[in-house]
Amino acid sequence: MAVAALFAAVCAGWIPLVAAQDANPAAPVSQEERVVFPAGVSQGALVFGKVPPGSQVRYRERILRATGYGTVVFGVGRDEAGPLKVDVTTPSGRAESVSITVSPRDWPVERVNGVPPKTVNPPPDIAARIQREQALVTAARGRDDERADFALPFQWPVQGRISGRFGNARVYNGQPGAGHSGMDIAAPTGTPVKAPAGGIVTFASPDLYLTGGTLLLDHGHGVSSNFLHLSRIDVKAGDRIEPGQVIGAVGATGRATGPHLHWGMNWFDTRIDPLLVLERGK
Repeated sequence: MAVAALFAAVCAGWIPLVAAQDANPAAPVSQEERVVFPAGVSQGALVFGKVPPGSQVRYRERILRATGYGTVVFGVGRDEAGPLKVDVTTPSGRAESVSITVSPRDWPVERVNGVPPKTVNPPPDIAARIQREQALVTAARGRDDERADFALPFQWPVQGRISGRFGNARVYNGQPGAGHSGMDIAAPTGTPVKAPAGGIVTFASPDLYLTGGTLLLDHGHGVSSNFLHLSRIDVKAGDRIEPGQVIGAVGATGRATGPHLHWGMNWFDTRIDPLLVLERGK
């Protein structure tokens, strides 16, 4: 299905990427003026909304980019309590404020042992290197392209057992760490990694200290995927990637105790759960 036709189907409600049946309806308005968002979402969700094309949409301090069909998207953090407020001003000047509840999730503790001690408590020179590398990754996540690759269904980048879930509290060698930022998928070293959706490569490095072979793929409107611990990277920054294209291979580089793919997703600096994004496309 052509991209334009697919967007038209989404916005007409034929493809349920936006949960209109759960929406908070405003006062009766024409179909063209409707503002549609889910009434409730989970922590870690990627949220889709539908507004009249040409509307101004504000979520917190950011003006959300809308597609030509009026689709907007934003992410909900792991620890977000809600309710979320989205303010919409339509081209006709009508203002509408939408409130979205956030469902909390349980975050079990995952204990990871056998990690090299210097990756848990790095010496000053290594800590400085980590800070520099993370700054580069953070900068790559700031991109806000008009491309709408994020709106199509996502696919698994590699098949395997989920060995680490998004958000779970991590304890490395007995020392508490931050919540897990993505989903780990166990697979043998060298297993091809495929793009879960189309996008542009915004960062590629074979040897970051914590994350080893690291690749970022931007899907538009601030939505991006990151692939960590790769043994091989087959693409470079600036490349246009199509869904299902091989972009690298599973490895155990950086802070890893065995071969697996860490697949993380972000909306700008907000980390979101890839598993929820996969489930949205079912």
